[in-house]
Amino acid sequence: MKLSARDVWRLVRPYWVSEDRWRAYALLATIITLDVFLTYIGVRQTLWQKNFFDALVERDLPAFWSQMVELSAIVAGIVVAGTGRVWFEQALEMRWRTWLTGDYLSRWTKEHAYWRAGTFGKVDNPDQRIAEDLRLMASETLRLSVGALNYAVDFFTFATMLWGLSGAASFALAGAQIQVPGYMMWAAVLYALVGSVIMERIGRGLVPIDYQQQRREADFRYLLVRMRENALPIAMWRGETVESKGLATAFLRIRSNWGEIMRYTKRITAFNALYVQSSMLLPYLITGPRYFSGAITIGTVMQLNSLFNRVRGSLSWFVYRYKDLALLRSVFQRLHEFDLALKRPSGNGLKRREGGRDLVLSSVNVELPDGSSLGAVGRLHLHPGDRLLIQGPSGSGKSLLLRALAGLWPFASGEVTLPDGLTMFVPQQTYMPNGSLLACLAYPSDPETLHVDDAREVLADVGLCKLAEELECDETWHRRLSPGEQQRLGFARVLLHRPTVVFLDESTSALDPNGESRMYQLLEERLPHSIVISVGHRPMLQSWHPISMEWAACRLSQATDQPV
Repeated sequence: MKLSARDVWRLVRPYWVSEDRWRAYALLATIITLDVFLTYIGVRQTLWQKNFFDALVERDLPAFWSQMVELSAIVAGIVVAGTGRVWFEQALEMRWRTWLTGDYLSRWTKEHAYWRAGTFGKVDNPDQRIAEDLRLMASETLRLSVGALNYAVDFFTFATMLWGLSGAASFALAGAQIQVPGYMMWAAVLYALVGSVIMERIGRGLVPIDYQQQRREADFRYLLVRMRENALPIAMWRGETVESKGLATAFLRIRSNWGEIMRYTKRITAFNALYVQSSMLLPYLITGPRYFSGAITIGTVMQLNSLFNRVRGSLSWFVYRYKDLALLRSVFQRLHEFDLALKRPSGNGLKRREGGRDLVLSSVNVELPDGSSLGAVGRLHLHPGDRLLIQGPSGSGKSLLLRALAGLWPFASGEVTLPDGLTMFVPQQTYMPNGSLLACLAYPSDPETLHVDDAREVLADVGLCKLAEELECDETWHRRLSPGEQQRLGFARVLLHRPTVVFLDESTSALDPNGESRMYQLLEERLPHSIVISVGHRPMLQSWHPISMEWAACRLSQATDQPV
């Protein structure tokens, strides 16, 4: 996927038109002002060089001490302005990064984009793109763009001085006398232009290699985190050898790609050194004959040399920052892909409505992304207190039906009307957020909304009374609790939130028959008016669900309306 300038602008623009733009512009203006002041200091420094060396040649002691005072002022200006510039640049960088992170996190968590991107998108390591790529975008874009502006100010300032000071070069060509005014300025421009062209030819392959390096580093970190999060099953399966081999392979990919980075870095570094060192020689070769002819003083030689290198340096931004530019281009590429992944995939999904007391499905059809149908429901009408069991072979798409009803699966058509109140979807694996057990119980609500006595009571009801005194303890609960205990905690959440409709996707698969019966008995007792829809395979579930549906055949054994 080729990245265009329009794509880059689409990534950069939003912050600079956001609600924080005026603070950003104020900080940017301060940085530019300090850069202009540092350029002025640079001008004073070139004039100081001329006067200082002329004072040395003429052995003028009073002029020498005068130049020492001026040098002290120049040094003080550089220190104060340089320090302030770094501080303001870092402040702007963090404001930009803060806004970007907030914007991307909002889009990442809005309308289940985090789930869609992982399921339908082809974007890898979204965590790295949010945490690392956004940081690099803010810092490198700011540093390089402000640096380019600073170089532009330097060029126009010092090029004007160099033009006037260098005079004109005369030479004969085909019997005609040719004069080139400001010849040293043109020499600096030509030198920088040739260097930039050569640098692009040498390092153009670095962008895709930097892209791959970021990707492989993120893959390696992901495997390390995944092994930590799944330490128990890996240990139980004695999978250390396989995991170690996988980690070693991932790091070998990093090392292999790093070799390519080293190869390009060697070329870039070598040319950069040659470019800079040659530029030290060139102005002396140009000014030497004029000095020995007596046309200019040694101070003027030093001043011309300084001005030449300032002009050449200001035009060498591309050469100096080539590796940084390659990294930034790869960052923009990754963020552009991430931006596309946050968009909704093709497919409109079910039309969702809310209102009334009943749950109604009309002409619901669930498909795979390739368009093949998994199953359909002509019409289903459930009233408060109804219990429906959906059964069918494994892999027939029962869970995809629930995802479509939750608004997560876009490859579905039809209409669903949900009653007023809370609708909860309880998956097979209960999610346990970081924090206290109270936070795990209250999820997805704020733990402050949950009373401790209510939490203890419901823990006892679901068979987790041993945890009642640990509600305030912060632990990695998804590791400490067994799958069955986590499913019991999932039912505790349902009892605390008291939803109008609850969908249970094999939410008792890790429980023994007695535990499973106890959970559904609690739903009967505590939520008699809630609509309960379960997906499961165990025959015992039928005793808790008067209504059942075989998903693949799309027939109901008992109905409350006119299902098809």
